Amino acid sequence: MIPLNNWKQLACLLLIQSLQTSSAWSPTSRALHSNKRRVTVATFSSSEALSFEAPGSTEAATTTVSLTNDENNDENDDITTNTMREQLTRDLISKLRFRELHAELLKRNLPMDGTTSTLRERLRQHMLSSSNDLECVVSAKGEEECISLEQFTDMKVTFTDDSKPDREIKYLIEEIETSATQKHWKTATRKLKQMTRRYKETTIDESVYLLVLEACMANRMQGARASEPARKILEQMVEAGYSIPEKEGNYCIQNSIGMTGTDSTHQGFGGLDTALAMLGALKEAKTNIKLETYERIVTALAKEGSIDHAMELLRNVVADRTETPPLNTFAAVANACIPVTTTEKADQVMSLLAYTKAAGYNLDDIASSEDGRSILASGVIAAERLGNAALGLRLLTAASKAQDCEPDKGDVLVALHSSDAQRACTRIHKRAIVQAVEDGSQWKLAVRLLELMLERGLRPSNWIWRNVVTCCAKAEKSKKSTALLMDWITLSEDNKADKPPLSVFNSVINTCEICGEQDLTLLVLDAMKKTHNTDGNLITFNIALKRLAKSGNYAACEGIIIGMLQSKIEPSVVSYTTAIAACVSGEVKQPQLAYEWIKRMRARKVFPNVITYNTAIAACLDGKLESSMLASKLAAEMVADVDRQLVDEEAAQADEYTDVVPNAATKMLARQAMEQLKENWKSGDIEKREATDTIRVPLRQLIDFQKTEAAQLAREKYAQRKLLEEDQALATSTAEAELDYSTAQSVHRTAEV
Repeated sequence: MIPLNNWKQLACLLLIQSLQTSSAWSPTSRALHSNKRRVTVATFSSSEALSFEAPGSTEAATTTVSLTNDENNDENDDITTNTMREQLTRDLISKLRFRELHAELLKRNLPMDGTTSTLRERLRQHMLSSSNDLECVVSAKGEEECISLEQFTDMKVTFTDDSKPDREIKYLIEEIETSATQKHWKTATRKLKQMTRRYKETTIDESVYLLVLEACMANRMQGARASEPARKILEQMVEAGYSIPEKEGNYCIQNSIGMTGTDSTHQGFGGLDTALAMLGALKEAKTNIKLETYERIVTALAKEGSIDHAMELLRNVVADRTETPPLNTFAAVANACIPVTTTEKADQVMSLLAYTKAAGYNLDDIASSEDGRSILASGVIAAERLGNAALGLRLLTAASKAQDCEPDKGDVLVALHSSDAQRACTRIHKRAIVQAVEDGSQWKLAVRLLELMLERGLRPSNWIWRNVVTCCAKAEKSKKSTALLMDWITLSEDNKADKPPLSVFNSVINTCEICGEQDLTLLVLDAMKKTHNTDGNLITFNIALKRLAKSGNYAACEGIIIGMLQSKIEPSVVSYTTAIAACVSGEVKQPQLAYEWIKRMRARKVFPNVITYNTAIAACLDGKLESSMLASKLAAEMVADVDRQLVDEEAAQADEYTDVVPNAATKMLARQAMEQLKENWKSGDIEKREATDTIRVPLRQLIDFQKTEAAQLAREKYAQRKLLEEDQALATSTAEAELDYSTAQSVHRTAEV
């Protein structure tokens, strides 16, 4: 036995103490940035091993010491976390949490089953076997040699105790039991850790683990401060082959998760990684995991943003375990998907709805609860992002069927659940209305969708209102279009919508005129004057002209045009043509007045088009020679205008309002005028030769126009113009233009007959 005052023994003890307390010395420390460095290792041969008598023991202890030194400790602080992960060390592996271990193992294609300690050891072994680093060591004799990392790692401080440990083991167990019974969980877990490390070959009884675990469980896992020690105890029980009681295991998981903050910890203690590690231990021990435990974990994962993991666990609960989680669990995952505006997350919401149905919930009933409405609102948002308007409307319909919804219907509460839900519902209804409007026969669907928007508290834009009203007007549904317009006016008066534009009033007035609804026409005219404080615009006056022209009241038409000029509204070619049509519709045709209107419009720089000329020629078909001569004069002017249009580049850009090229109706009217002229010379009103050589010539030119080169040129220019118009046309403006033009065209066709 070497005396305690031997200087070698004292030096060794001091060195051992410095190893245990100093951060500058570590038996296994290595510099991450260096693959090779010089380390001095002090060793004592077996003949120089120090033996001393430990206090309280009669046995001799032999100690072998191996020392290493990290000379580049300061430079390690500059290494980034990513570099550290790529060059994992034993110390870094010890600090990795449960999901981080899984990520590192997955990156290296290693198995991911087992407890936390098993995963860490697996990763350490892999890093040890894959490292080719060499370490240069200097022995106590001064000899330098390069050895492998594995050999270098084995050179560490070791203590060999040859004494019998039974007495100390018994003493430690007594201390653990005493501390655990008194709920001194820190002392109990520290003693248990000391025992498992010092006596690895000793089997610790299951009751000891459970006793310490109960101490950790007190006061809700000691405010989650005991979560990590409890996790280690559960994993040690699994490694020892013990079963984990269901109550204790589930309690530890549930109380390790905090419900505040995105990290799901209790002021930094516990958290998701600890809970997931416990969950893995319970699965290894084949302990039954309660539904409430899965609920807490799934909700915490969703709050953290780990949606894929949450969906995986939720599917396991619903599909594999055939259990029914509460709606708030589904709602938590659904709400977590909404801030991420990707198609993938929208698809996950659709999968979540499928899981909800598979769990036994009826989508037609869940809107009666706040969580159910949250799920449906998320579904509507996802459907809008996927462009599936039909599905979004289906979910809103399901919400409307729910009973006992307060304070409103289910679909209203879903639509107004959040700003995102409100925006998505508005867009879904708009898309459905666009589809219905594009198909002219779906005016009923368009109206119903607009009504649903109003019922669900959504505010339709002017674009939606205008398209639905115009759709009804084009379908000649005068009563429905008028009713919609009146509703629109009422909402605008309550500041819930913008004022309807004059074009919408004109469309409805035109429809009422076509349908012969005089009372509705007056109602809309009064509403227009009240809303816009005006008698109307150009189209409104044109509609009024059409009504007078049908009855042949040419004098009233003249008064309307004078009123337009006085209101500083310039009459268009449609206005003048409609006034000319009044000269045809009366009991007695007025060809002179018709020609007078053409002169007046020319004076106002408004040029007649083909329909204007056709209507004026029709006014000349009263059997009189003077009218035949006037028809010939009109034909000559028309031919001159056609030549000008084909030659002049600016005039060549004519549209349907300015085009003068003769059409089939022109040819028919010219033939009728020639027949009338023939009757005139047969009755002796004019010489035949004079009639054929002078009056008939312009009329013949109109009849034969389609055979000329000018006609072919006109057709080519027309084709080019139509192609350009199709490229530039807008749906709404085109629809309103068609209504405007049909107002005049219906009168023109009447005049042609």
